[in-house]
Amino acid sequence: MAWITLLLAGLFEIVWAYSMKLSDGFTKVTPTIVTIAFMILSFGLLSYAMRTLPLGTAYTIWTGIGAIGSFLVGIFILGEPATAMRMLAAVLIISGLVLMKVSSS
Repeated sequence: MAWITLLLAGLFEIVWAYSMKLSDGFTKVTPTIVTIAFMILSFGLLSYAMRTLPLGTAYTIWTGIGAIGSFLVGIFILGEPATAMRMLAAVLIISGLVLMKVSSS
């Protein structure tokens, strides 16, 4: 259950990162409210997952899901560049996440 909770926390991190971008520096009300709400949900679920998962594992997986998800949102929704160097960085992050998961089993 902790891994599912952590996955949801990571997905909610992607939502709040994207809505923070849409808030235009917290000048737009609706995206700002969405950002704050999903931050609270994401941190709450991360905290719950950390009850049973090691700190280093939980935090690394959570930030990795958020980083890769935000990277993909940037490319597919915001039209950010998908350069070879950025793609390599994403592959390295995913590799680290897999190794972290395998090492904590």
